[in-house]
Amino acid sequence: MKSVIIAFAMYSKLPMPRVDWEKRTLAWALCWFPLVGAVIGAALWGWAVLARFLGFGHAFFAAFALLLPIALSGGIHLDGFCDTCDALSSHQSRERKLEILKDSHTGAFAIICCALYLLVLFACWCEVELTGPAVLTLALGPVLSRALSGLFAATLPNARGTGLLATFTAPMDGAKARAVLGLWVLAVCAALLWLAPVPGLAALIGAGLVCLYYVTMSRRQFGGITGDLAGFFLQLCELGMVLAVVLAQKIEVLV
Repeated sequence: MKSVIIAFAMYSKLPMPRVDWEKRTLAWALCWFPLVGAVIGAALWGWAVLARFLGFGHAFFAAFALLLPIALSGGIHLDGFCDTCDALSSHQSRERKLEILKDSHTGAFAIICCALYLLVLFACWCEVELTGPAVLTLALGPVLSRALSGLFAATLPNARGTGLLATFTAPMDGAKARAVLGLWVLAVCAALLWLAPVPGLAALIGAGLVCLYYVTMSRRQFGGITGDLAGFFLQLCELGMVLAVVLAQKIEVLV
């Protein structure tokens, strides 16, 4: 139970009781990361139901669909996205990029990329049809993105060997953590394909393409991953799923 509390205390803004961050509990905290996504997904699903019932327009729905995950997570992953954009846009050496990730200051490229990211994500949410199974699919998106992020954290090398991500990964049993997080991934994938085959498959394709980019980029540019890179991946993964589902909806209409 302490591991669950730590996962929510670290990766969400939901009020949690105080617990000691012991190695034994930290070792399993990342395995409960997808549960944070389940709460966010439930909030998205509830908002979609309410928006459909009250007849809200697409733009109004999209604004809060964009806001909810950021508000519930406290913006921690979007912060990592911004730091990573600064580092990637610097075109400096690997060592300098890792230093930029640690810098608390926000550069111009972070602001530009964040604005563009939010604009594109808002536009994608505006195109989501609230009457079909797509919303149910996208409600599972935060669970999948966090399960994949945790799985990569337990699998890929840490670029620095220190930092917040290392605090969670260093004490864990790698094999057991990968098994648990792998089961999370398989369960969500199965649920997506069973509940809504077409948008579910589209979401998996979108997430899969982001995974390929993330693994390749993190190895080439940084020599591994960090907490900021994990946040960068999570934000891109969720954008990729929403975009893929919207494209699938449009193709279905044309066919």
